[in-house]
Amino acid sequence: MRTTATTPTGALRTFGDDEVIVSKTDLRGRLTYVNDVFMRVSCMAEDELLGKPHNVIRHPEMPRALFALLWNEIQAGREVFAYVLNLAADGVGYWVLAHVTPTFQHGSIVGYHSNRRLPGAAAVATVAPLYERLRAIEARQDSPVEALAASTAALADELAERVTTYDEFVWSLAGVLQ
Repeated sequence: MRTTATTPTGALRTFGDDEVIVSKTDLRGRLTYVNDVFMRVSCMAEDELLGKPHNVIRHPEMPRALFALLWNEIQAGREVFAYVLNLAADGVGYWVLAHVTPTFQHGSIVGYHSNRRLPGAAAVATVAPLYERLRAIEARQDSPVEALAASTAALADELAERVTTYDEFVWSLAGVLQ
């Protein structure tokens, strides 16, 4: 059973490159559906997941800026692709290339749907140091609000320096899904 105090072990797990982790949430990000791959990789049972916030699998080494970017996009009705490090109930991390989309009904967003695949090793090797830099920036701030603002600005600066958007950055690393 996952507690709010799950400590990362530093170990990483993978899953099959032919597998897809699937989840659905309501508008507040509470899980309404998880597939078998999600449960297996997260080491959590369906009854431990349904009704819980999707961030039950949030790894503490993920920068706030990435989640803000993701939420801003999907709440605006746009899909987003992102590299995300998640944390299973046993403390083992796992990287995903997430595709998150709003679910529409009669023209209104009623929830969100996410498919996650195994990212290529080269993509993870590129995003992990970037995320580490963003988290270090956050750690130097006095409050969560300041941490989010600082890492969001640092991510924008990084992307501007690369002359790209986050979406283009993701796809420049994705290549062929490995």
